[in-house]
Amino acid sequence: MTGSPNGHARLSTEDLPAWLDPVARAAETVRPTQLSRFLPPESGAGRQSAVLILFGEGDRGPELLLMERSGSLRSHAGQPSFPGGSLDPEDGDPLDDGPLRAALREAEEETGLDPRGVQLFGVLPKLFIPVSDFVVTPVLGWWRSPTPVGVVDPAETARVFTVPVSDLTDPDNRATTVHPSGHQGPAFLVESALVWGFTAGVIDRILHFAGWERPWDRTKQVPLDWRA
Repeated sequence: MTGSPNGHARLSTEDLPAWLDPVARAAETVRPTQLSRFLPPESGAGRQSAVLILFGEGDRGPELLLMERSGSLRSHAGQPSFPGGSLDPEDGDPLDDGPLRAALREAEEETGLDPRGVQLFGVLPKLFIPVSDFVVTPVLGWWRSPTPVGVVDPAETARVFTVPVSDLTDPDNRATTVHPSGHQGPAFLVESALVWGFTAGVIDRILHFAGWERPWDRTKQVPLDWRA
């Protein structure tokens, strides 16, 4: 379904579980402006990167793989996130399958998963994280053959965990973060973590366009401090 991260990585929707069909369909039609107001600079500037949005099947049904970044990192310290990072030269062309290989390679380096068990089935439009100057390609994957995951490098990762999609869609677990700058965004309170920022924004849009979103109280606010 997909090769090793150093080989050819390709997309395939073959034999996906039926519950992932709406995600695959959304990936084919969603426009960048429907995902975020932060879009890559037209100049082409920015650090090319990719994240792996990996769906699996757990004890409580469909789930999503996340990790919590180390609190000592300079950028996005302590934040839950998708596995991912900057493209390396060996990943190949950023405009071709470079982001696919980068997403798999970074996920293996950060969580220890075996990329041979991952079927990549879609790519969302490139987005931009202004605070770190990252141009991010979100790569969608199906964890066809799950393998053990965990912290590989404690200097980079505090923990690796999965979140049931049912917890992400539960209105009780949803809130709006408010940064001292005034910026507001979606958030999820799951697995003893506050998922916010870029990661929460992408999850929020996937739930919406896949038709999984349930009505929730957008006035429920969680304040962030200046270090966030």
